[in-house]
Amino acid sequence: MYDEITSVTNYPEFGQTSQIQQFLRLAQRGTEEKEREGALVSLRRGLQRPETQQTFIRLEGSIRTLVGLLTSNQALLQLEAARCLHELSHSEQSAVVEACLPATSYLLTYLSGHSSDFIELCLYTLGNLIVESEAVRRQLLPQGIVPALAACIQSPHLTVLEALGYALSQLLQAKEAPEKIIPSVLGSTLPQHMLQLLQPGPKLNLGVAVEFAWCLHYIICSQVNNALLITQGALSTLGLLLLDLAGAVQRTEDAGLELLACPVLRCLSNLLTEAAAEAVGGQLQLRDERVVAALFILLQFLLQKQPSLLPEGLWLLNNLTANSPSFCTSLLSLDLIEPLLHLLSVSNVVSVLVLTVLCNVAEKGPAYCQRLWPGPLLSSLLDTLAFSDTEVVGQSLELLQLLFLYQPGAAQAFLQQSGLQALQRHEEVAQLQDRVHALQQTALHG
Repeated sequence: MYDEITSVTNYPEFGQTSQIQQFLRLAQRGTEEKEREGALVSLRRGLQRPETQQTFIRLEGSIRTLVGLLTSNQALLQLEAARCLHELSHSEQSAVVEACLPATSYLLTYLSGHSSDFIELCLYTLGNLIVESEAVRRQLLPQGIVPALAACIQSPHLTVLEALGYALSQLLQAKEAPEKIIPSVLGSTLPQHMLQLLQPGPKLNLGVAVEFAWCLHYIICSQVNNALLITQGALSTLGLLLLDLAGAVQRTEDAGLELLACPVLRCLSNLLTEAAAEAVGGQLQLRDERVVAALFILLQFLLQKQPSLLPEGLWLLNNLTANSPSFCTSLLSLDLIEPLLHLLSVSNVVSVLVLTVLCNVAEKGPAYCQRLWPGPLLSSLLDTLAFSDTEVVGQSLELLQLLFLYQPGAAQAFLQQSGLQALQRHEEVAQLQDRVHALQQTALHG
């Protein structure tokens, strides 16, 4: 009976084969449903071990028996059989994953079922199988996985939506996705529904939003048709979500907001590089000052919670300020130059991005350079020129060139503050020293 069934994990390895066969026989032909269900529960626990998984798939008829139970008309047996397949789907061994191929069409069919728990389980199992095996993906595409997922996204159950986001994200990361998968996804209703699920408001769910923000990120990175996403309102939706995130990090200490911030920042950064973004006034949709203020709130949040994500926010700031005087004006009018300079000490990568943003501001001309110089920027540049990282030093020099060009007296003020001595501490002293002298001459006689 059920209480007497012992898990396969309690048996030594030499006994596993016969024990698995016993569980399969009981699950298939047991006299009571509780006994059959108990056999599958024990089998599932055993399948959590890689060696048991290998033994299981080598047994003739094991997968066929499991699929038979999955397609039975008894809900509890179906559920336990699906859980066994789920354990197999976690395997990193391609042989184990591909042994599950006979079950994929049934898992796909059950996505249109009525049990939200069962649909959720099928989605996570499919997601696991998708990520591990190209053979699984090749089988699922003609079987209609994209339309099946598009139907699931209208589910009212948050657990189903989160599982759907997981499965879809695994599909979108496949190496063949740009050619064989993403065009089908873009041609479905999935993108519009994803954007709806990312709309800020009381119905926004963090877990669901994180999954679909990553889905959107993978689609955008493929560059298959970002213009379509922009016309569907991706920029405005993500911009509003950025503002909402900034408000949320000020209101709550709840962990996990950085998990959503990362894909949102990446999506916005990449979309802003698209020509279509300019064509629809993408930057204007982001409402200048509010976006800059929100971005700095998030930068401070990430500095405390997840400093490794700071480059994501700074890359967005770089793309916002690169071709937009209005965003540069916002940076100055909100007195955000000094907080930006405080980030120079975080890492070399962060320093380069901070200096790049400052170059974007300085490139806009004399009026902008006048607001930048000297202030705290002079002492900060003296520090960055002493860095051992050549990229940081090089970007510092780019900024100096712009300041010397547009701001009278900047070169002399810089040299008076021992700027040249800072340069002399760098291993490429001759090259850098010549360049500073050239910049000084440009400023004095140009």
